Amino acid sequence: MSNQTCGTDVFIPGKNWKLSLAELVSFLEARRVKFEIIAFSREFFTVDIYEYAEVLDIADFGGIIKIGNVTKNFSTGLLTEAFLRESKENKTRIKEEIATNSLIDGMLEKASGKYTFGVSVYNSDEALRPVSRMVQRFVGSTIKRELREHGVKAGFMGFAKDRQCPQLTHVEVLKKNMVENKAEALFCMGKQQTWLAVTTGVHNPFEFQKRDIGKPRQRKIFAMPPRLARIMVNLSFCTPGKVLLDPFCGVGTILQEALLAKANVLGMDLNQWCVDAAKENLEWLTNEYALKASEFRVLRGDALCMARKIGQKVDGVVTEPDLGPALRDVPTAPYALKIVEKLKPLFFGFLTEAYKVLASGGRLVLVTPYFKTRSGKPVRMPLEEKAEEIGFRRVYPFPKEFFAGENAAIQKLVETRSLWDVAERHKVGREIHIFHK
Repeated sequence: MSNQTCGTDVFIPGKNWKLSLAELVSFLEARRVKFEIIAFSREFFTVDIYEYAEVLDIADFGGIIKIGNVTKNFSTGLLTEAFLRESKENKTRIKEEIATNSLIDGMLEKASGKYTFGVSVYNSDEALRPVSRMVQRFVGSTIKRELREHGVKAGFMGFAKDRQCPQLTHVEVLKKNMVENKAEALFCMGKQQTWLAVTTGVHNPFEFQKRDIGKPRQRKIFAMPPRLARIMVNLSFCTPGKVLLDPFCGVGTILQEALLAKANVLGMDLNQWCVDAAKENLEWLTNEYALKASEFRVLRGDALCMARKIGQKVDGVVTEPDLGPALRDVPTAPYALKIVEKLKPLFFGFLTEAYKVLASGGRLVLVTPYFKTRSGKPVRMPLEEKAEEIGFRRVYPFPKEFFAGENAAIQKLVETRSLWDVAERHKVGREIHIFHK
């Protein structure tokens, strides 16, 4: 959990950094937080957060690996001079910057007995990539020396030389209690600025694993990972007390994550086995996480008639309908197009029903199939024209007003219309759309 309520934070994303950034933007925007993204890359995001009275809890996110509170920032040019041009003067300046900030104060506050700390370097400046390990050792040695001068004998946690990047994993940080001990320094090197931060939150994969394979009822073939489900819930602007509907709920993965987000959830599925499984899984979740005030309902019904079935308006719809048959091989483009044509009536009919059940201002987060093909050109579901005809407006996940400055990279991001989750080993990926009523 982060103890930072305002200031500058760095966020380390998962593998799909755009999906992680979209989740973060939606999470903060839904809570009307004033914020500005001052740097972004596949390695890290730096965000100024203003006037936020809540505590940022990393457990609320599916796509964020670490959160850190920035204690110092300085020009990346200083690093270039120090490590590429071997400037002793600039190395001395960096040592002084590290030694005289609240990162060291926090470590001294927690240091007792055998104190172990670590340093993880995240680098979005290609020129500095070859010296990332050198930077990591330099920062670690500087911190260790400073702690020793204050009478603390500290161990600098290393890792195997064959590790691709000089970074501690979230599991290593968890096992060494580094968040509680303020013991991991994040050194984030951007193209213009570099940020030094202390880790205040780290992703707990064991909790997501418990909700994935630990729940009583499973359906592995059509399973959505809980992390992706949580991202989609956040994309829907789901906040405590809102009503969220998944009309193709399966065994309830999306409903679980919405329930943990303190929403009131409503599920529906045509398959009675899925209805029973979702109920059992949600009951297990409420007991496992002591969600005493949670409200959920799961009904058997056809999503193409759901407005009449559920008889109420909802604040958000988050769902993954049928994505087509399981494929043993990458399909040809004509075959993938044939699958899309067969699925169109389901998706188009569902859009009409989703519009009926959504309250004004509500969001629909919808997965459609993204087929890889032998030609290399993907085949997707043509959804937007139908959605607009019904009355939906597409939500662009990266509003321009949340980004500092203006450049080509920001403009490209702002123009993003949908998001993708396409694993290398899968024949069919997910395209994630956000619509607004």
